[in-house]
Amino acid sequence: MARYFDVHPDNPQPRAISQIVNLLESGGLIAYPTDSCYALGVQLGNREGLERIRQIRQLDDKHHFTLVCRNFAQLGQFVQLDNSVFRSIKAATPGSYTFILPAVKEVPKWLLQPKKRTVGVRIPDNTVVQSILDSLGEPLLSSTLLLPGDEDPMTQGWEIKERLDHQVDAVIDSGFCGPDPTTVIDFSGDSPVIVRRGTGDPAPFE
Repeated sequence: MARYFDVHPDNPQPRAISQIVNLLESGGLIAYPTDSCYALGVQLGNREGLERIRQIRQLDDKHHFTLVCRNFAQLGQFVQLDNSVFRSIKAATPGSYTFILPAVKEVPKWLLQPKKRTVGVRIPDNTVVQSILDSLGEPLLSSTLLLPGDEDPMTQGWEIKERLDHQVDAVIDSGFCGPDPTTVIDFSGDSPVIVRRGTGDPAPFE
């Protein structure tokens, strides 16, 4: 059975955050709220956890997983950014955007979209997630919690606990979480391409 953490959205309890991070560091898979919708997340080097996410969501190897980062300095350790891209992304973070970018050589191949050698990155504007990331000291490897056959992501922690009780190790509930995923911008080509329109305003990238 999954553990259930009721976390205050503005002042996350340090004990709860510590327990969540310990669970991640032990190989756990969490369902957690963001500034867009719920996501599934594991520690960066957790390949088994990555496969568990693939199984839950029934994903193929073309799916872009996302590195959810604490800040811009952390994000810059994993992707290549020229000056114009840097300025565009910097102006939109933290926020409800996922950016697809070429990965640096140090990023393991198994994290990359195989043909393009790209990875998704984002910096969420969410106090609970920021607290987890700050304590963890590295990005979360994540994917939107959208289950096969569902048109929209789930928005309530208790509902996720009921449906995924034996597939995840913890559910974090910090109140209502919106149904819309992030806006996805692909910066891997010559100009930005809006791949998905979601919570973030796409206008700055059009």
